[in-house]
Amino acid sequence: MPHTVNPAHERLKMELRLRGKSIASVARELEVPRSTVTLVSQGLRRSSKIEKALADAVGTTPAELFPDRYPAEESSAARKT
Repeated sequence: MPHTVNPAHERLKMELRLRGKSIASVARELEVPRSTVTLVSQGLRRSSKIEKALADAVGTTPAELFPDRYPAEESSAARKT
């Protein structure tokens, strides 16, 4: 099976590098396997703890970093304004 590039995952890795972080460093901070953080960043698994840690590491929110995973929050926020 050929390896496909996930642009969002690659962009996240770049943003982490710009801030002196990496998938591995986030995994170490959370004391979880690097592969678990990678699966979450690629969208293959869900973990609110890891999504929040990745978002914090790049200075954003999980909803902004993973908009496809938080559609209800954005919709409800739009209705409240």
